[in-house]
Amino acid sequence: MERHSELTFDNIIKNKLNPKVLKEFNKIYYGREDHCELKVKESSLKSSEENNFELAAYSFSAAQESRPPRLVKIGLIQHSVILPTCESIREQREAIFTKIEKIINTAASEGVQIICLEETWSMPFFLCTREKEKWAEFAESATKGPSVIFLKDLARKYGLVIVSPILEKDDVGTWWNTAVVIDEEGNVLGKHLKNHLPSVGSFSETPYYAPGNMGHPVFDTKYAKIAINICYGRHQALNWLMLGLNGAEIVFNPSATVAEFGESFWNIEARNAAIANGYFTCSINRVGTETFNSTSGGTIERTYYGSSYVTAPNGCRTPALSRLRDGLMIVEIDLNLNRQVRDQWGFNMTSRLDIYATELKELYNLKTDFFYAV
Repeated sequence: MERHSELTFDNIIKNKLNPKVLKEFNKIYYGREDHCELKVKESSLKSSEENNFELAAYSFSAAQESRPPRLVKIGLIQHSVILPTCESIREQREAIFTKIEKIINTAASEGVQIICLEETWSMPFFLCTREKEKWAEFAESATKGPSVIFLKDLARKYGLVIVSPILEKDDVGTWWNTAVVIDEEGNVLGKHLKNHLPSVGSFSETPYYAPGNMGHPVFDTKYAKIAINICYGRHQALNWLMLGLNGAEIVFNPSATVAEFGESFWNIEARNAAIANGYFTCSINRVGTETFNSTSGGTIERTYYGSSYVTAPNGCRTPALSRLRDGLMIVEIDLNLNRQVRDQWGFNMTSRLDIYATELKELYNLKTDFFYAV
């Protein structure tokens, strides 16, 4: 499938290297010589052109064995906001709904079974403004909020499991950064709360919502056991570890991150997590520029770099989606690969968690600078 011509790392390499050298580069950088691109329908290509989003599709297979293949098609959606942030919240949200519905329709037509959207997908990421009440209407119920209702209908219509990261407002008025999991019948299966909150420069989230208090849940869906590690949590190795120990087969990392806040290791962290924990990781980042009017009279601008990708437990990964455009990445995976890689490498078997648990408890009780340094 021919991808949109854009000045990206992937396209530069593809266009500059001859086929033989390109295969060698792919083997070293991506983990395999061929990206195993999937053929998509002409109607899907037409939809991506008409609605201006990139469409990419790949596969990860497993070795043949006594068990039948456990094939699952997953879809990652990265997108920009539509309307200026000075428009009404209702209009901003509805414009995003209209865009996302078209992308989900395309994903469903390709047989996608699990979809994950980016962090707080139904709103601009206004946290850089240091204002709260102005944006309060974006906060919603995790069971009957507007974005949840919108996605419930699509999940039921297409038999999809959908991970919907939202800004939640609970029954007592507390805000949370939440990922709602909607099952294929349109029911809310559960939710995950963002465990780790940044407090770095304008990315200071603690004034807005509380850190998660629900641990590391894994959701046993019809298609796979899935978990969510929201944005900043990808910097915490133990966050990834606990999701694996609790049985996750696929871990989604919905994010809203800008270039100066970790793009240099965006392509590394989730890939390392897949290798260390023996599961698939899916990294989703928003895209586009968002501009906010400040109460002080100026403007605040944030540009997101997209670059969503998927990594298999053996460390092989897909190319990334665009840094500039909306995109849908479809990846067919065989979950048998998780067990095959774990059996081959033995990382879990040799992990020695008992000694780490003992030492961590001892160090934490000593209140060392490592745990309490600002």
